[in-house]
Amino acid sequence: MTAGKVLFAATRDAALSRIATVEPEDYVRSRNAIEGAVTYLSPYITHGFVNLQEVLAGVCVRHALHVQHKFVFELGWREYFRHVWQHRGSNIFNSLHQGPLPDAAYGVVLPEDIRLACTGVPVVDMAIATLYNTGTLHNHARMWLASYMVHVRKVHWRVGADWLYAHLLDGDLASNHLSWQWVAGTASHKAYLFNADNVARHAPLSWHSPGSVIDKSYEELAHMALQADSAHGSHVSVHRTHSLTEPTLYTQPWADLDLTAPDASAVRGRAVWLVHPWSLGLIPIDLPADVLVIGLFTADFHNNWPWNKRRWEFVASRMADMADLIWYGDASQIATALQGASRVRALAEPHLAPWLSEWALCEPVPNLFPDLLQRCDSFSKWWHQVSRDQHALAQRTVN
Repeated sequence: MTAGKVLFAATRDAALSRIATVEPEDYVRSRNAIEGAVTYLSPYITHGFVNLQEVLAGVCVRHALHVQHKFVFELGWREYFRHVWQHRGSNIFNSLHQGPLPDAAYGVVLPEDIRLACTGVPVVDMAIATLYNTGTLHNHARMWLASYMVHVRKVHWRVGADWLYAHLLDGDLASNHLSWQWVAGTASHKAYLFNADNVARHAPLSWHSPGSVIDKSYEELAHMALQADSAHGSHVSVHRTHSLTEPTLYTQPWADLDLTAPDASAVRGRAVWLVHPWSLGLIPIDLPADVLVIGLFTADFHNNWPWNKRRWEFVASRMADMADLIWYGDASQIATALQGASRVRALAEPHLAPWLSEWALCEPVPNLFPDLLQRCDSFSKWWHQVSRDQHALAQRTVN
């Protein structure tokens, strides 16, 4: 099994170049197809090379887009998931409500044939091969993979979400885990199901899955989703002749970097700007001329959420270009080392909550849509509110 690769250079210029090539009408027409005109911007957005305001402003230089344009609509999903994370906090890692079956009906171990991409269901195995080979996966394929794992194989959505996040170059905990909940039916009114006909309409021939377990009607699949499986899908045989090796995951940077432990003497009396893995864009222009820029990897986070080699290299390469020093340490070491600095600033980031706000004065990332004080439990309600003021959106896209 092979999958085409898209190269992601770890530079801001590469991100801006991708923005410049976006064709919104092509995107709308073909975005659901595995080989459609998707933007490949998500790794750059996740890691803060560019923010959503910059994305939309860059596209609007060449294309006049209405706020209700499908491209703008899709940008909204990322901010909606952040909105839910802001209001729900760590509860996004638990089922927001019961899905088709109680949580206890789903398995808590990833079956070996899924991990090795040898289920014998072509769409599933091709999706996993693409994930392992590239670190990316089309959103439609992510939904198919999640639906198969949860509703066919009865794997708990959290098991699948944690596994997928670890292998994605663009893994965002809010977007990833809440998307899995949407598919699982624990954050939506209805579980997401798909069948072989759906795959045949949107995927290349090598992904087609006639005669497989998903070659059923939607009524049959809905019935299957409601059937508890005490074996949690372990009855599926492993097709070892077609198996892949799962990429290794690491809790520390995989790169030849001059990493140091947090050092109080390096920052004593200095103004500091912290560059973390989600703030790899422009450094603010209002910083003092003698500011010390420190790249930061927080062991407390990465011990819980390891990454593959490709993602470590992507983030570390950009961070090395930006920072005077790069620290790797636990939260308490970082806090102690920064105490002697004259001032510490950083961009706010929920991946590093609650530590970042204790270390630095956190500045908000520019939003594309207005913040809502009241939580919205559906995207449609959130979208209705944030997209009403078209003038405000236009103002947010002005450089």
